[in-house]
Amino acid sequence: MFRFGLKEHGTDIKTEMIAGMSTFLAMLYIVPVNASILSAAGMPFDALVTATALMTIIATLINAFWSNTPVAMSVGMGLNIFFAFSMVKGMGMTWQSALGVQVVSSALYLLISLTPLRSWIVRAIPLDIKRAISAAIGAFIALIGFEELHIIVNSQSTLVTLGDLKSPQVLLGLFGMVLGIFLLLKKVRAAFIISMLSTAALAWIFHLTPLPDGLVSMPASIAPIFAKMDIPSVLTLSAIPVILTFLVTDIFDTLGTLTGLGLRAGFFRHTHSPELEKSIQADAVGTFLSGFFGVTSTTPFVENAAGIEAGGRTGLTAVVVAVLFLLPLFFLPVFKAIPAFAIYPVLILIGAMMFSELKGINYDDPAILYSTFFMVLGMPLSYSITDGLLMGALVYVIVRAFQGKFLENKGMVFLAAVGILLFFVL
Repeated sequence: MFRFGLKEHGTDIKTEMIAGMSTFLAMLYIVPVNASILSAAGMPFDALVTATALMTIIATLINAFWSNTPVAMSVGMGLNIFFAFSMVKGMGMTWQSALGVQVVSSALYLLISLTPLRSWIVRAIPLDIKRAISAAIGAFIALIGFEELHIIVNSQSTLVTLGDLKSPQVLLGLFGMVLGIFLLLKKVRAAFIISMLSTAALAWIFHLTPLPDGLVSMPASIAPIFAKMDIPSVLTLSAIPVILTFLVTDIFDTLGTLTGLGLRAGFFRHTHSPELEKSIQADAVGTFLSGFFGVTSTTPFVENAAGIEAGGRTGLTAVVVAVLFLLPLFFLPVFKAIPAFAIYPVLILIGAMMFSELKGINYDDPAILYSTFFMVLGMPLSYSITDGLLMGALVYVIVRAFQGKFLENKGMVFLAAVGILLFFVL
């Protein structure tokens, strides 16, 4: 029988259960949010709710029993935005082809997680570049939130401008955003889901959107999206930059989140930590399976900090989270009735949280300064994580070349940037 080693980790069953419930409340928002984002790509909302909850359960259980850490995993923010708004809406890919990119990328990720390549990538990419990538994706996510809330709209004369702030939907969206900020400041663990449901309740009361058809229902089938990936269509040179973007973003997102959580909990003290290695491998397996289930990559959630701060120290915390995520499977009518303007304020707040990574960057280094600037502005302005990542990488290499340092220590960054440029042009 599997032992979590509660005594060895200085915890007990009650503490682990409280920690699991804390993490669950903090992460619950991902079910309606991810379903709403991916449905923008033309995928069925009902099936996405089920698939998101199932992949959260599967990936979290894999990590619980493989790494024995209190880390729950679910479909990550960032790549789902990239999937729906850049790949499908921007590039014109079908969602089946986009899922093909997800599966190919995750297969590479799984391979890397099982070989020394992972350590090589960690060493080759400067820490400040990883922080800049996170902040840039945060800016892109926030832009999507502003756009979908119609706070920012198209303009023929100025490209973008403020929308109609007198619109009831916009006002309710702003209310949800302000409420979310207030709850976060008060350290309410269920801040995002409370903000969404409160905004939705006001919309129902004022008849701005229909009431839920009911409270509970049987889980929707995932048959419409299960194993629907179109892999042959993405086995082309032109798809390589997109695949690499998925791969690099997923690796950095996982490493960054796990490192931060590990510092809080007292594990993952170095890049060769057995717990870190196993958590990365668990995430890689979950990410690979997610494409088959019709969703984008899984990743450890920063919201695990809620459970860690509540005392969670072992995989039992993650098991509790996984069991609790059975509940969203039966609340589809409520999730379907939550309007978009109640959901997208969460994206803005998540974007702001990711943007805070900029505070740890060393701007005295010109290569870091300029690459960060081009990356953070490039992603939202080009409406593409791939293009923003490419701009930042190229600027980094150019400045290092001017300094005569592009082969010092991080020479692999130079080679990677040249490779990405060639693939992008081809």
